[in-house]
Amino acid sequence: MRPLTAISSGLLLAACLLATGASAQSSGGEGLSPTLSAIKNAHTVRLGYRESSPPFSFLDPSGRPIGYSLELCEAIVEEIGVEVDDPDLKIAYVKVTSDDRIDAILQNKIDLECGSTTANSERGRRVAFSPLMFVAGTKLMVPKASSVQQLTDLKGKTIVVTKGTTNEQAIQAADKKLSLDLNIVVGADHEQSYQMLVDGKADAFATDDILLSGLIVRHKSQDKFRVTGDYLSYDPYGIMFRKGEPQLAAVVERTFRKLGSNHDLVPLYNKWFIARMPTGEKMNVPISLQLEEAFKAMDDSASANN
Repeated sequence: MRPLTAISSGLLLAACLLATGASAQSSGGEGLSPTLSAIKNAHTVRLGYRESSPPFSFLDPSGRPIGYSLELCEAIVEEIGVEVDDPDLKIAYVKVTSDDRIDAILQNKIDLECGSTTANSERGRRVAFSPLMFVAGTKLMVPKASSVQQLTDLKGKTIVVTKGTTNEQAIQAADKKLSLDLNIVVGADHEQSYQMLVDGKADAFATDDILLSGLIVRHKSQDKFRVTGDYLSYDPYGIMFRKGEPQLAAVVERTFRKLGSNHDLVPLYNKWFIARMPTGEKMNVPISLQLEEAFKAMDDSASANN
């Protein structure tokens, strides 16, 4: 694990990124922001979802998008309905990938991205993020029989990453810094990256630890693969939306504060990370101290201030 000071610094940066513009309040006399106005006119909010990022955003057996991030987005949709005075907003689910999700926001193809997206300074220059909803970091998935324990054990070997992820950047940086001569191959999405490991086309798969665990659980492959290594990156997750719209940012912030003040955030976390998911699997991942503290900071109720 990284030193406490490094975690604290990371959390401070994440807090700044994940709250960008969220303190602004809307003014009814000034009309609606562009995104909110378009939502009101269409009576629809477009949610970007991922097909293979359990338990954040994935498909149930019937092909319906479900997950922790989607439930948070659906709560935001309710608050948008209040803001635009339309309680019967419809939801349109739009598939995105790790590679095209930011462009989907920038090109106005979706209104909220409900996946497993890291808020960092580079992305924060282009898009906005909700308050913190999870904290992850890059680790390795390897076959159970593999001798690999750390990234350095992969010197000269093949590692797969998913295109467009912070993990891809983390592995490239580590490869250069440690002179590992890695053969870095790229999957189009997490499912494809996982399958490359299954097929023996890679010696390891690098992505966020929680996503690796989710894929292992989803595929019931606990007897075949394991997650290993030190954290190679720090990845605070947020719901992504368009930058430069303080009114929309305020709605997103308000949603998290309502969930926090109603003490709904931890139960929602437990539903997807502790209890059995609707698809039958269990993650059994207790909430981290960092996330628990972030959720407490969202509680504006009187009891929280006593």
